[in-house]
Parts: sequence; structure tokens; C-alpha cells
Amino acid sequence: MNLDDLPLAEFAFPGPLRDTLVAAILSGAKTSTSGLLVSYECANEPLPQVGQLSAVVDSEGRRVAVIELTDVRVIRLADVDLPHALAEGEGDESVAQWRAGHETFWHSAAVRAELGDPDFTVDDDTLVVTERFRLVRVV
Repeated sequence: MNLDDLPLAEFAFPGPLRDTLVAAILSGAKTSTSGLLVSYECANEPLPQVGQLSAVVDSEGRRVAVIELTDVRVIRLADVDLPHALAEGEGDESVAQWRAGHETFWHSAAVRAELGDPDFTVDDDTLVVTERFRLVRVV
């Protein structure tokens, strides 16, 4: 498996949050993630597929691990459950806590700029892409 041939798995934006998420992946604490369906649509990117291998990159752009997707679902934000929230490995103890943290990120200036919508907000019906993955290899 050539790491350079794998698509990149970029968690959050480069910086402290990405570094925290990557560390959680490397430790095995983080085995799921969530993204906005609209982000895929705006970037004209296909949805991830079960079985897909990706190279996790750190804030410096270095490939630090390989993950394999084991489950991909598109669900309403209101339907994210506790097992998914816990598997994100960010220390949340409830879905409400998970949602509050994700709403803060999704309502950030960086996400709004990426979407090209300075007033973007989420609600219960916002579609979220939830992914489960397993750590295949640490580089």
C-alpha cells in the first residue's frame, strides 16, 4: 500500500483541533467522524464509501496513519445517536454535548467561508455524513 496513492483524510482545519483529532485517531479513541452533506456538495466531492482506505494527515500535511471506512450513513442531525457521539473520541458524554461542539465548528467563520455562506446554520434536519472507521496502520 503506497500512502501517496491514498486519498487524504483531513479532520477539521490545520491547527490545534486537527492535532487533537489526529492524536485521538492514533490512540484508538476516535473511530467515527461527522461532516456536513452540503460540504461534499459544495466541493463537488463524492461521498466516502465503505472499504475506502485513506491517509490521515496532520496539521503539517504529513501522512501519519491509514484508516479504513467501515460504515457511512447520511442522516439528519437530530438522528445522531450516543454511540456515534462517543466514538468520535472527543470526550463528549451526551449527544447534546456532541452537538453543541459540532454546531460551534459548523457555524465558524472558516466553515461558513468554505461553504460560501456567511449565514450558514444547522438545524435538526441538516443532513450529516457519519463515518465509522478502523485504524489500519500508524506511519
